[in-house]
Amino acid sequence: MANKKIPMRQCVGCREMKAKKDMIRVIKTATEDETESRILLDATGRKNGRGAYICPNGECLKAAIKNKGLERSLKMPIPKEVYEVLTKEMEEFETR
Repeated sequence: MANKKIPMRQCVGCREMKAKKDMIRVIKTATEDETESRILLDATGRKNGRGAYICPNGECLKAAIKNKGLERSLKMPIPKEVYEVLTKEMEEFETR
């Protein structure tokens, strides 16, 4: 039996390579008007949009905010309100 390849992704916070299934995808939804793009967590990893991966802990999210990793990956400036929403969603995800 052949070994199955495990897809790896780099966290935008801690910059470590980890298995894709162990990470959370943050996506920018595509809209006709770029000013109305939404940024949200995609726990399933199947939604359409440009994605960036982050470890499921608050420390990596803080690091991604500090080093602007999400902004670089999603190729757009991210308002503070979005970071606040992502922080709340991450806390809910950690408690699961």
